[in-house]
Amino acid sequence: MAEKSAAGPRAGASRAAAAAGARPASGRRIQVRRSGVHGKGVFAVQPIAEGERIVEYVGEVITWKEAQRRHPHDPKDPNHTFYFHVDDKHVIDAKHGGNASRWINHSCDPNCEADEDDGRVFIKALRNIEPGEELSYDYGLIIDEPYTPRLKAEYPCWCGSKNCRGTLLAPTRGRRK
Repeated sequence: MAEKSAAGPRAGASRAAAAAGARPASGRRIQVRRSGVHGKGVFAVQPIAEGERIVEYVGEVITWKEAQRRHPHDPKDPNHTFYFHVDDKHVIDAKHGGNASRWINHSCDPNCEADEDDGRVFIKALRNIEPGEELSYDYGLIIDEPYTPRLKAEYPCWCGSKNCRGTLLAPTRGRRK
Protein backbone atom coordinates (compact mmCIF):
# COMPACT_ATOMS: atom_id res chain seq x y z
CA MET A 1 0.00 0.00 0.00
CA ALA A 2 1.31 3.44 -0.88
CA GLU A 3 0.47 6.81 0.54
CA LYS A 4 0.81 10.35 -0.65
CA SER A 5 3.57 11.89 1.41
CA ALA A 6 3.52 15.02 3.53
CA ALA A 7 2.29 15.95 6.94
CA GLY A 8 -1.48 15.90 7.17
CA PRO A 9 -4.56 17.81 8.20
CA ARG A 10 -7.25 17.28 10.68
CA ALA A 11 -10.64 16.93 9.04
CA GLY A 12 -11.23 20.64 8.45
CA ALA A 13 -13.95 23.09 7.64
CA SER A 14 -13.81 25.97 5.21
CA ARG A 15 -13.85 28.52 8.07
CA ALA A 16 -10.77 26.88 9.58
CA ALA A 17 -9.04 26.91 6.19
CA ALA A 18 -9.85 30.58 5.73
CA ALA A 19 -8.52 31.36 9.20
CA ALA A 20 -5.29 29.55 8.33
CA GLY A 21 -4.78 31.69 5.25
CA ALA A 22 -6.61 29.82 2.49
CA ARG A 23 -8.47 32.28 0.27
CA PRO A 24 -12.21 32.25 1.07
CA ALA A 25 -14.47 31.06 -1.70
CA SER A 26 -15.51 34.07 -3.76
CA GLY A 27 -17.14 32.04 -6.43
CA ARG A 28 -15.97 28.64 -7.51
CA ARG A 29 -12.17 28.47 -7.99
CA ILE A 30 -11.73 24.78 -8.78
CA GLN A 31 -13.85 22.09 -10.36
CA VAL A 32 -13.68 18.30 -10.51
CA ARG A 33 -14.19 16.85 -13.98
CA ARG A 34 -12.90 14.16 -16.33
CA SER A 35 -9.13 14.31 -16.75
CA GLY A 36 -6.98 13.60 -19.78
CA VAL A 37 -4.29 12.38 -17.37
CA HIS A 38 -6.26 9.82 -15.36
CA GLY A 39 -9.90 9.41 -14.29
CA LYS A 40 -11.15 12.53 -12.55
CA GLY A 41 -9.04 15.63 -12.10
CA VAL A 42 -9.28 19.08 -10.54
CA PHE A 43 -9.20 22.13 -12.79
CA ALA A 44 -8.84 25.85 -12.14
CA VAL A 45 -11.99 27.82 -12.92
CA GLN A 46 -10.42 31.16 -11.98
CA PRO A 47 -6.80 32.33 -12.14
CA ILE A 48 -4.73 31.08 -9.19
CA ALA A 49 -1.61 32.99 -8.17
CA GLU A 50 1.76 31.42 -7.41
CA GLY A 51 2.01 30.64 -3.69
CA GLU A 52 -1.74 30.70 -3.16
CA ARG A 53 -3.37 28.05 -0.99
CA ILE A 54 -5.98 26.43 -3.15
CA VAL A 55 -7.63 23.74 -1.04
CA GLU A 56 -7.04 21.79 2.14
CA TYR A 57 -6.58 18.02 1.84
CA VAL A 58 -9.17 16.74 4.28
CA GLY A 59 -10.67 13.45 5.29
CA GLU A 60 -10.88 11.13 8.22
CA VAL A 61 -7.60 10.94 10.15
CA ILE A 62 -7.03 7.29 11.02
CA THR A 63 -4.23 5.06 12.24
CA TRP A 64 -2.06 3.10 9.85
CA LYS A 65 -3.52 -0.06 11.39
CA GLU A 66 -7.00 1.10 10.35
CA ALA A 67 -5.72 2.08 6.89
CA GLN A 68 -4.34 -1.45 6.46
CA ARG A 69 -7.71 -2.88 7.52
CA ARG A 70 -9.57 -0.70 4.97
CA HIS A 71 -7.13 -1.41 2.15
CA PRO A 72 -7.88 -1.67 -0.71
CA HIS A 73 -10.58 0.92 -1.34
CA ASP A 74 -11.30 -0.80 -4.67
CA PRO A 75 -10.22 -4.44 -4.98
CA LYS A 76 -10.19 -4.05 -8.80
CA ASP A 77 -7.62 -1.23 -8.46
CA PRO A 78 -5.80 -1.97 -5.18
CA ASN A 79 -3.03 0.62 -5.63
CA HIS A 80 -5.49 3.51 -5.97
CA THR A 81 -6.31 5.05 -2.60
CA PHE A 82 -7.14 8.43 -1.15
CA TYR A 83 -4.60 8.02 1.68
CA PHE A 84 -2.30 10.91 2.56
CA HIS A 85 0.59 10.33 4.97
CA VAL A 86 0.36 12.40 8.16
CA ASP A 87 3.03 10.83 10.33
CA ASP A 88 4.30 7.40 11.36
CA LYS A 89 1.03 6.71 13.19
CA HIS A 90 -1.65 8.49 11.13
CA VAL A 91 -3.02 8.83 7.62
CA ILE A 92 -5.82 10.88 6.08
CA ASP A 93 -8.43 8.77 4.33
CA ALA A 94 -10.14 11.21 1.96
CA LYS A 95 -12.57 8.51 0.85
CA HIS A 96 -14.30 9.35 4.13
CA GLY A 97 -15.01 13.07 4.57
CA GLY A 98 -12.76 14.14 1.71
CA ASN A 99 -13.27 17.00 -0.71
CA ALA A 100 -12.21 17.85 -4.28
CA SER A 101 -8.52 17.69 -3.29
CA ARG A 102 -8.63 13.88 -3.41
CA TRP A 103 -9.04 14.08 -7.20
CA ILE A 104 -5.88 16.12 -7.84
CA ASN A 105 -3.71 14.00 -10.11
CA HIS A 106 0.01 13.34 -9.92
CA SER A 107 2.54 14.96 -12.24
CA CYS A 108 6.31 14.67 -12.42
CA ASP A 109 6.23 18.36 -13.45
CA PRO A 110 3.54 19.66 -11.05
CA ASN A 111 1.96 23.09 -10.77
CA CYS A 112 1.10 22.54 -7.08
CA GLU A 113 2.61 21.09 -3.93
CA ALA A 114 1.36 19.85 -0.58
CA ASP A 115 2.20 22.36 2.14
CA GLU A 116 2.00 21.37 5.81
CA ASP A 117 0.93 24.07 8.26
CA ASP A 118 0.33 23.33 11.93
CA GLY A 119 -0.68 19.72 11.32
CA ARG A 120 -2.86 20.42 8.27
CA VAL A 121 -2.12 19.94 4.57
CA PHE A 122 -2.92 22.55 1.97
CA ILE A 123 -2.44 22.29 -1.77
CA LYS A 124 -0.49 25.38 -2.85
CA ALA A 125 0.25 26.75 -6.34
CA LEU A 126 3.91 26.48 -7.39
CA ARG A 127 3.28 28.95 -10.23
CA ASN A 128 0.44 30.98 -11.69
CA ILE A 129 -2.33 28.67 -12.89
CA GLU A 130 -4.76 29.75 -15.59
CA PRO A 131 -8.45 28.82 -15.82
CA GLY A 132 -8.84 25.45 -17.53
CA GLU A 133 -5.47 24.09 -16.32
CA GLU A 134 -5.52 20.83 -14.41
CA LEU A 135 -4.01 20.99 -10.92
CA SER A 136 -1.31 18.44 -10.09
CA TYR A 137 1.32 17.66 -7.50
CA ASP A 138 4.03 15.04 -7.19
CA TYR A 139 2.57 12.24 -5.06
CA GLY A 140 6.01 10.95 -4.13
CA LEU A 141 4.55 7.61 -3.05
CA ILE A 142 6.62 5.72 -0.51
CA ILE A 143 6.94 1.94 -0.69
CA ASP A 144 9.17 0.20 1.83
CA GLU A 145 10.70 -2.32 -0.56
CA PRO A 146 13.27 -2.22 -3.38
CA TYR A 147 12.14 -0.28 -6.46
CA THR A 148 12.14 -3.03 -9.04
CA PRO A 149 10.85 -2.51 -12.60
CA ARG A 150 7.83 -4.63 -11.63
CA LEU A 151 7.04 -2.45 -8.58
CA LYS A 152 7.41 0.76 -10.59
CA ALA A 153 5.01 -0.68 -13.19
CA GLU A 154 2.40 -1.23 -10.45
CA TYR A 155 2.35 2.56 -9.93
CA PRO A 156 2.49 3.96 -13.48
CA CYS A 157 2.58 7.67 -14.19
CA TRP A 158 0.52 9.02 -17.07
CA CYS A 159 1.42 12.70 -16.67
CA GLY A 160 3.17 12.91 -20.03
CA SER A 161 5.61 15.60 -18.89
CA LYS A 162 9.02 15.93 -20.50
CA ASN A 163 10.55 14.95 -17.14
CA CYS A 164 8.21 12.03 -16.45
CA ARG A 165 9.92 9.34 -14.36
CA GLY A 166 7.27 6.79 -15.38
CA THR A 167 6.04 6.04 -11.87
CA LEU A 168 4.15 7.68 -9.01
CA LEU A 169 6.82 6.44 -6.61
CA ALA A 170 9.11 8.95 -4.95
CA PRO A 171 12.55 9.24 -6.49
CA THR A 172 14.90 6.80 -4.75
CA ARG A 173 17.48 9.50 -4.03
CA GLY A 174 16.44 11.47 -0.95
CA ARG A 175 13.61 9.10 0.04
CA ARG A 176 12.33 9.36 3.58
CA LYS A 177 13.10 6.47 5.88
